[in-house]
Amino acid sequence: SDCRGATGQHLRSKCQLAFHSRSFRVRDSRCDRASESKTAGLGQVAHPVNRSGFHSRRQNTKDLDTEKYVHLVLPHDELFENKKSHRQSHRKKVLPEIYLTRLLSTKGTLQKFLDDLFQAILSIPAERPPLAIKYFFDFLEEQADKRGITDPDTLHIWKTNSLPLRFWVNILKNPQFVFDIDKTDHMDACLSVIAQAFIDACSISDLQLGKDSPTNKLLYAKEIPEYKKRVQCYYKQIQEMAPLSEQEMNAHLAEESRKYRNEFNTNLALTEIYKYAKKYRNQVVSALESNPTAKRTQLHHKFEQVIALVEDNIYECSRVRLYGS
Repeated sequence: SDCRGATGQHLRSKCQLAFHSRSFRVRDSRCDRASESKTAGLGQVAHPVNRSGFHSRRQNTKDLDTEKYVHLVLPHDELFENKKSHRQSHRKKVLPEIYLTRLLSTKGTLQKFLDDLFQAILSIPAERPPLAIKYFFDFLEEQADKRGITDPDTLHIWKTNSLPLRFWVNILKNPQFVFDIDKTDHMDACLSVIAQAFIDACSISDLQLGKDSPTNKLLYAKEIPEYKKRVQCYYKQIQEMAPLSEQEMNAHLAEESRKYRNEFNTNLALTEIYKYAKKYRNQVVSALESNPTAKRTQLHHKFEQVIALVEDNIYECSRVRLYGS
């Protein structure tokens, strides 16, 4: 009997298919006649077929320029595509309702760990008080006094933008910066929800939620007021700590540098600082010259000396590489 090449269901067992451009040719081991059809929807690969017995006839098929043989797959007509898109759009609509129970169950499982995380971030250990944070927050309060800013919300925003949003949110969303882990897409989506909850906890504005609010905001809406209290309590505890002098802060930084001197690449860190300093060189010098404390200690001259020293080192290294090669 003949092989008929109109559609997939008409093919006999052990028929073979060879692609050339946008046409296909069907050959049977028991027939010498090939049926050829121009079908635009063929291109999906099922299971590879057995090529034995085909190479002997391959020389007679001069219009073939490929060795890729696949099973015939029915073309996707317009009706099928419309049904598929309808199913996908319907699935997108019902997924939130279907998985809401599972979402809440997962949240309950992780709630203890999330509470412990926020407690660790927003607490002050008695054995190791955050001296650097205290010194920096005092600096922000001093700047607010100099500029006549008395609104406590403004100071809250300064502190929030400087520490929680600048540092902690970045770590929460990108744990691979600290830990040797591979962050998957699913993990990234979950961490974004946790990070959003932390951002809402640090905000001074109340959440305006409704039925159309995103799930990542609705999920922790009940816990956000308690987290807000923790943030405010943390800022208050930092403010009530004993102030640090400049000498105490320098001694603290020297001690921290000594403890971790073998764990960080200081040259790389200095290079990044140099890039920033060089980019804003004029602004930094102008600010140092206008500050009485910096002017008294000649910081603007020291800054220029450091920039010149680094540039000289870069120039010398470039000469060595140029003439050494």
